[in-house]
Amino acid sequence: MAKTNGRDLPILIAGGGIGGLITAYALARKGFPVRVLEQAEEFGELGAGIQLGPNIFHALSKVGLNDAMLADAWRPGALTMRCGLSGKVITTMPLGTQAEAYFGQPYAVIHRRDIHGVYLRACQGSDLVTLETKREVADFADDGRKVTVTLKDGERIEGCALIGCDGLWSKVRQKIVADGKPRVSGHIAYRAVLMREEVPDDLWQPDMTLYAGPRTHFVQYPLRRGELYNLVAVFHSDHYVEGWNAVGDPQLLFDHFKGQQPQVLRLLERINVWRYWVLCDREPVKDWTRGRVTLLGDAAHPMLQYLAQGACQATEDAICLAEKVAEQPGDLPAAFLAYQQQRYLRTARVQIMARVYGEFFHARGPTAELRDQMLGARTAQQAYDGINWLYGSC
Repeated sequence: MAKTNGRDLPILIAGGGIGGLITAYALARKGFPVRVLEQAEEFGELGAGIQLGPNIFHALSKVGLNDAMLADAWRPGALTMRCGLSGKVITTMPLGTQAEAYFGQPYAVIHRRDIHGVYLRACQGSDLVTLETKREVADFADDGRKVTVTLKDGERIEGCALIGCDGLWSKVRQKIVADGKPRVSGHIAYRAVLMREEVPDDLWQPDMTLYAGPRTHFVQYPLRRGELYNLVAVFHSDHYVEGWNAVGDPQLLFDHFKGQQPQVLRLLERINVWRYWVLCDREPVKDWTRGRVTLLGDAAHPMLQYLAQGACQATEDAICLAEKVAEQPGDLPAAFLAYQQQRYLRTARVQIMARVYGEFFHARGPTAELRDQMLGARTAQQAYDGINWLYGSC
């Protein structure tokens, strides 16, 4: 068991979502005892599909989870963008063996519960990871030798360090960064998942397809070995609600997608209940560490979903953090600063570029025409070159 200068206390992790669990597992593999404090009554994830860029597999290869992740995933043959109004193909990036040879790892899509399940089972198989539910972190104090976490019910828990993996509305972040509420983008995402048999054959596509419309976009792709079909519809709105599992109004959705491609409207019509969330992020920061406390994933660098990198960047964070802690187990504040230094510019770039991609997806008028000309002229090689900063090994 690895030793730190916090006696034999475990590293505490606030939050048992995707970021919290992969962090716990990565640290345990380096020999560090970890306690994961999850506020819900059980470990689990809501939501729908997640895209897994090759960069997440570069990270997972370091902890031996690539095969487990791919077991339930779907590997589309291409990423295709179409015009939401005309249906014409704007650009296509081939995937499969060609892309895998270029990036060194595959591209896949997976249900959010499935990626969470991979990380949860990995943690459950480690004697160094303690998983605890109904443990809502309300506050913490760092005395320089240890961190004491105060739970909502008043219980206190001691650890040699604290990692805030508590998401967009992170309480840990508010004591470190103190930047208030998240930035509301003005975009709403409706999401739903259909069974394969609920999708007409002429509407089912094996590839990832995005229909870009004026201030809207619609994404469709299979999940779970092709047994499910994921749908996400995004549009501009000033509506705001915290969280990401509210019931959406179908009429509001149809009002925004009126006049778009028939195949898109037909898929929208097949959904009985839509869940939605308001898309939010924060301004990039470079200081998300203080002493024996640091942040990870959405707590450190929440980003819009237009590059599909939330889970990927949290996983990269976790692997990097574990490596830095293993390099300096006797000086966790220094290890945390080294992790932050390695990660902050990359994650800031993803945060900023996610906003840019959102503008590309939702362009209208001459802006959309210029987008189509620019993207339509790309070769596959140029498409790979253009995204290699993200998908390549970090």
